[in-house]
Order: sequence, then structure tokens, then C-alpha cells
Amino acid sequence: MAPRDRPAAVAHQARVALALAVGLTLGLYLIPEPWGRRLAWPLLLLSTYAHEVCHGLAALLVGGHFESFRMWPDASGVASTSDSGNPLATAFIAAGGLLGPAVFAAGLFVVASRPALARLGLGALGLLLLASEVLVVRGAFALVYVGAAGALVLALAVRLSPAWARIVALFLGAQLSLAEFSRADYLFTKVARTGGGDAPSDVEVIAQALGLPYYFWGLVCGGLSLAVLAAGAWLFRRTTRVV
Repeated sequence: MAPRDRPAAVAHQARVALALAVGLTLGLYLIPEPWGRRLAWPLLLLSTYAHEVCHGLAALLVGGHFESFRMWPDASGVASTSDSGNPLATAFIAAGGLLGPAVFAAGLFVVASRPALARLGLGALGLLLLASEVLVVRGAFALVYVGAAGALVLALAVRLSPAWARIVALFLGAQLSLAEFSRADYLFTKVARTGGGDAPSDVEVIAQALGLPYYFWGLVCGGLSLAVLAAGAWLFRRTTRVV
């Protein structure tokens, strides 16, 4: 292949990988029930993981503590965090979870811009899953899922070719993006119902901390999530385009 043809070939491979990942993502939702829902269930749990872990990471960023993370088979979850009680810190931690799936998705789009980088990104995700398994995950169901997911993602990072690692990274990013939209109703509810019981929703926590109605903060966080996803997609497109 002539040197001038390589950028075009790389861009074409990136477009093919993205099309395949999006096709697989949409295909899961076209499979008749209950099989489609069952096949998508582990990926829905991954979005719950992203949501709750980003609550914890947000707590650490404001000087608080990430104490534990629990998850249940209905794909609900709870992150136990602590902070100084400053209203801004409380709101930041709550918003961190709402932006979590979008942040993870955008990160996967960015690492998928280069096949070799995709393998490193999958490896980092696998290590994050396994580290959180040891440090903060609690409860039998969450321990089994996070441990299995971490081992699988890490194995894929090691064994897949760079081209297939890119497809997997894009597929996971597309799944998390879709989960952000399919669960958007959570942005406009006052009460979060989880396997551990009812509690104020994240947007209600922000409203209690900063004022204004919870649905206003739902719109704000939804808009920020879309902006994060758009930024990740733009970076993927910009990095893989022909120049």
C-alpha cells in the first residue's frame, strides 16, 4: 500500500468498525423478547456500574470517600459515599453518577480511534473493574458480576487483535450511549427505587443541595451527557478522518 493510501485505509477501517459496533448494538434491541432483553442485560448492568462508580470517583475528587457499591439483578445500584457536607460537593457527587455512562462511552470512543489504543483502553477498564471488586464492591450479586466482567474485559484486551479490540470498545461505547437514552426517565424522577429500598433520586439530591426543581437539574444533566457523548464521537471522527 502506498503511503498516501494509508490514511484513507485507516479511516475506512474505523468507519467499518463503528458501523459494525452500532449494528450489533441495535441488533440486540431488535431480537424478539425475552431474548433481546436477556442478551442486553449484562450490558445494562455495565451502565449501572459506570453510574455508581462515577458517584464514587466524584466523591474522591471533592475530598470525600467512596465507601461501597452494591448492585441488584434488576440493574439498580447504590454507591455509598461521604463528603464534607458542602452543598456544591454533594451536588457534584450526585451529578457524577448521572454523567457516568456518558463519560465511560466517550472514553471508549476516544480510545477506539486507534486500534492499539483500544486494547489499552479495554485493559484499563478491566483493571478498573477488578480493582473496584477488591476495594468497594459489596454484595454477592455485584461481586460476581463485577469480577466476571473485569476478567472478561481484561482477557479480551490481552487476546483480541487490535482491530477487534477497537470493535469491542466501540460496541461497549455504543451500548453505554444507548443506555443513557433508554434510562433517561431517571433524570426526571424524584425517587430512586433500588433493590436496597427507595431514596431521593440524584436530581432530587442536587435540587435539595442547590435549589430549583429536580426536573431542571434533570435537563441540565441530560444536556451535559449529550455534550460529553458528542465530544467523544467528534474526537473519534476527527482522529480517524482522512487529512
